[in-house]
Amino acid sequence: MALKITSECINCDVCEPVCPNQAIRVGTDIYVIDPLRCTECVGHFDEPQCRLVCPVDCIPNDPLYPESKEELLKKQARLCD
Repeated sequence: MALKITSECINCDVCEPVCPNQAIRVGTDIYVIDPLRCTECVGHFDEPQCRLVCPVDCIPNDPLYPESKEELLKKQARLCD
């Protein structure tokens, strides 16, 4: 399941550089996560790095993009090609 950044985001800029898939970018008002690139860091780390560094805990799972670990691994492999 891809992650999303909620409106509680304070634009602190700590999540974007830690994303191994370049899935996080500056949006209109807050940072946004591209669900086509987000793998929850599966294939890179044991847990999502953006969540580890977020000081306001505003990065939940995005229920619009349910994916199994196997699907996330396939997405990660595709992104690395």
